[in-house]
Amino acid sequence: MKKLKCGIIGATGMVGQRFITLLANHPYFEIACLAASSRSADKTYEEAIGNRWRMAVPMPELVKNMVIVDAANISKVAEKVDFVFCAVDMPKDEIKALEEAYARAEIPVISNNSANRMTLDVPMVIPELNPQHLGVIEYQKKRLGTSKGFIAVKPNCSIQSYVPALTPLMKYEIAKINVVTFQAISGAGKTFESWPEIVDNVIPYIGGEEEKSEKEPLKIWGSLEDGVIIPASNPTISAQCIRVPASDGHLAAISVSFSRIKPSADEIIDIWKNFQGRPQELQLPSAPKQFLTYFEEFNRPQTGLDRNIENGMGISLGRLRSDTVFDYKFIGLSHNTLRGAAGGAVLIAELLYREGYLY
Repeated sequence: MKKLKCGIIGATGMVGQRFITLLANHPYFEIACLAASSRSADKTYEEAIGNRWRMAVPMPELVKNMVIVDAANISKVAEKVDFVFCAVDMPKDEIKALEEAYARAEIPVISNNSANRMTLDVPMVIPELNPQHLGVIEYQKKRLGTSKGFIAVKPNCSIQSYVPALTPLMKYEIAKINVVTFQAISGAGKTFESWPEIVDNVIPYIGGEEEKSEKEPLKIWGSLEDGVIIPASNPTISAQCIRVPASDGHLAAISVSFSRIKPSADEIIDIWKNFQGRPQELQLPSAPKQFLTYFEEFNRPQTGLDRNIENGMGISLGRLRSDTVFDYKFIGLSHNTLRGAAGGAVLIAELLYREGYLY
């Protein structure tokens, strides 16, 4: 199987660093280009990072002496890569313009950013849940006037703690969802050293997060019609998003009601345990063997204990029980910088590769 050359746009940030660790020995892809802002351009990666390497594992040797390219120099990046991952820290309109410029230069873009998530002909994909949305890429290429270039995005990190659990239950016609997410500081690009105010503290606000949590699932559950993804009109979702003093891992408390048939708790747990998607069928390198893991223990999942399940790519569930206002309530957990960020984007790229979109 031919390896493709990939670039990482925004390589010096926390998500960019995570991309490097995931791609350093990847069976499908090899890192061929690191790009960042003009401040880092023309420096070696090691020089540009300095003491800001945030990963638990050492910086891979293969990137230390790579010279960083200015992310705005699209033609120079294009000379080196077959496609790019994008994880830049810029205003949303600038990100949208940058990603589209890369796509128009015939460079496929797999984005970690939110700028293009609600663009109707850009697939926003959790590979186990809505791989059929990749079909919109052919329509997007027509709009862009490209033969190879396109944009695909991963959704918000917090929705991955509950949308995977709810999707296989949609056949029972979910009517209402209430969710409260308890989100780790790495989701803000922070560590305890860089954000001492979060220690022994909880902050009940994350800018823009609640709106994303209420809208993005509806696009995941939407349908491809006339060359665009039409978001689902229901269920109704109410979300609150809270920053908590955990390093990694987004935990969610979910309540759900059904409009048609209320399945039994045993039926729901059985559905979760047996649910598989396209990544499992294809045995993609980053795919968890067990996508949804249900814990019978009353005090699980826990952020510190369970965020790394299936190398951080699995979803942990627990405490399914009847509710006095909704039909059921339960707990979900996902790793926000693996499944929810770089790992989820790498899994999308693996699916795109195996389905023939990257070559």
